[in-house]
Amino acid sequence: MSSKPANRQSEAKPNKGQFRKGQSGNPSGRPKELKEVIELARSHTEAAINALAKIAKSGTSEVAVIAASEALLNRAWGKPKDTVEIDGNSKLTVIINRGD
Repeated sequence: MSSKPANRQSEAKPNKGQFRKGQSGNPSGRPKELKEVIELARSHTEAAINALAKIAKSGTSEVAVIAASEALLNRAWGKPKDTVEIDGNSKLTVIINRGD
C-alpha cells in the first residue's frame, strides 16, 4: 500500500514569497546603524553600572533601590530562571490546525 490515500491529490504550492536555493533572505545583513547604536550604548556601561550602584546604596525611594539592585544582580549573575509548578492534575488540550 502507498502512504497516500488514493483520493488525495498532491497540489504543488506556489513558490511565492520563498527564496531560491542558496539565496539569502537578507543579503546585505544587519543594518550598520544598529551596530553603531549598540557600540554607543556599550560605551556608557560603566557609568550606568555606577549610577545603579549609587541608587542601590543611597536611593531615597525603596522601589528605586530594589529596581537598581535587581538590575545589578541580573547583569552580574544573569536573570534567574522562572519555574513553573505542575501538579499533574491539569488537563492538556492539543489543537491541531491543518490550514483547511
